[in-house]
Amino acid sequence: MTLPLLVEFITLFPRMVDAPLGESILGKAREKGLLQVTTRDLRPYGIGKHRVTDDTPYGGGAGMVMRPEPLVEAIEASRASLSTALQSAGSGARPYVVLLDPQGTPFRQAEARRLASHDALVFVCGRYEGVDERVRNYVDEQLSVGDFVLTGGEFAALCVVDAVARLRPGVLGNDESSVAESFADGLLEGPQYTRPVEFRGARVPDVLTSGDHAKVALWRRKQALARTLDKRPELVDGMKKSGALGATDLKLVREAESGKN
Repeated sequence: MTLPLLVEFITLFPRMVDAPLGESILGKAREKGLLQVTTRDLRPYGIGKHRVTDDTPYGGGAGMVMRPEPLVEAIEASRASLSTALQSAGSGARPYVVLLDPQGTPFRQAEARRLASHDALVFVCGRYEGVDERVRNYVDEQLSVGDFVLTGGEFAALCVVDAVARLRPGVLGNDESSVAESFADGLLEGPQYTRPVEFRGARVPDVLTSGDHAKVALWRRKQALARTLDKRPELVDGMKKSGALGATDLKLVREAESGKN
């Protein structure tokens, strides 16, 4: 039996993550019991009467830094809660804790596939100028969704959850959909067409209406290679160096480089 993916967000703003995960494919996955999402409000773990979760940085500097005590206490509570849920479901797995942080590993499709192998994920959503350095000792991994600055980790965590959850069995209407798409095999996806056959003078390529599945597959592979070569050439270079491209792919790349259709 496939276990649902258990996800918990540690955040100061639970409503920021609740609404988006109730819509579209992930909303349906939750209705089906394939995805279970909870939010852990960090504020109750705050210090003192005012439940303070941040303080000025030692050594001076602009902004505020999130204190370690509330975050670590919340992380430990999330680990315990999800561990109990996993045990009740008959799983010996342990929750995997991810801190969203600009210094983290760049998040790519390979990371999404790896995280999708876990049955329980905790996402720690930082704020302000970041978290106290000692918090990093209590997480399993740090991820960054890009070289830009957000007001907090919530939107970054939502991106990661969306990419991960759709790789879990049953979440997409057709599980093969996650195979033939951009980055699934290291390439960008080639052009896609649907009805009508002709729109304002632009026609669907004849090969796609030919009914010849082998020719269609070859055309799509070439288009994916050509598009990646044009928009993200470093991906093709990396695949060449790693030996991920076979003889047919290399031939298609040479044709794309020379401009052949």
